Amino acid sequence: MKANEIRDMSVEEQQGKLIDLKQTLFNLRFQLEIGQLENPRKIEETKRDIARIKTIIRESDLS
Repeated sequence: MKANEIRDMSVEEQQGKLIDLKQTLFNLRFQLEIGQLENPRKIEETKRDIARIKTIIRESDLS
């Protein structure tokens, strides 16, 4: 997910996306532990997306 896409979202959409990504990360970690995860790189990408959304939310809080 690109930063511009996140900035175009409303605050409520950003918060909803953050919750969805956290749930996805939980599921990916669970799949990794039971050996069903096909692409471990997906965990890193999800973590980056979460950090990106949190950063943009924080930027908007400060301004």
